[in-house]
Amino acid sequence: MAPHNGEPSRIKTFPWAISSKMLQTIKRFIKSKSKDNDGSILPIPDQIKSWRTANRKMAWGIQEAEFDRIGAPPLLTDKDRRDGFVGVILSYGFGHDGHGNADAVLSGKLAWECACKRRRVKTWQCENIHFDRSDHFRLRPEAPPRPKGYYFSKIQTGKRYQNLKVSQLLRRLDDDTCCGPEGIQLLTITHTHFTDMMNDREMPFMAFGDYDVAPHGFSDFCDALQMFCSQGILGLGIGKVDLNYPLFGIPTLRF
Repeated sequence: MAPHNGEPSRIKTFPWAISSKMLQTIKRFIKSKSKDNDGSILPIPDQIKSWRTANRKMAWGIQEAEFDRIGAPPLLTDKDRRDGFVGVILSYGFGHDGHGNADAVLSGKLAWECACKRRRVKTWQCENIHFDRSDHFRLRPEAPPRPKGYYFSKIQTGKRYQNLKVSQLLRRLDDDTCCGPEGIQLLTITHTHFTDMMNDREMPFMAFGDYDVAPHGFSDFCDALQMFCSQGILGLGIGKVDLNYPLFGIPTLRF
């Protein structure tokens, strides 16, 4: 500012200043207001946009007609909210299982490949995860088959069952189920901000109880798939279904 009447200019100062930590807190608060009530689930139009981007970058060949057929999402009922469900997610079933349903293993594999090819994202995969070997990896036999193409499901993101073992929750399930490919697609395609929240310990890591893993093959399916983000690394791991991992929640779905 130029001097006035020959006097040095005076810059107005404030009795406070915004620290970088405070600024980040404000940004997260503003960002959360544009999402679902729990501050994490994105509106369906945003999820569709993410699917379009992933489809283009990965050359999956999902036709525009399939996007056009996406209808209105289901609404959360009062019972849904009492049961811990916080929003609706959009998933996609790739391939086929020979019985008119999608190939749930392929659907998860393609989503993980999407994460591995993203720029500025470091990934880690447990050496005992083999998507292409049915004696190592499968959709849990009791799990509901996944439809081909786009489908909606209501989600509880895991905190509600953070103190349970996967085996305990599976025995309690009635009409609901755990995550399979939906969980991997959630973290790698439609809700990548979840990994930032995990990294900052703002939400628990996730165990996907609808995937069975036999860590050493021979169809000895004693593990469940786990995903986490720590120190900026997005990880795909496994954990025993009969052990509790305090940092991991177990998301559930309601179709």
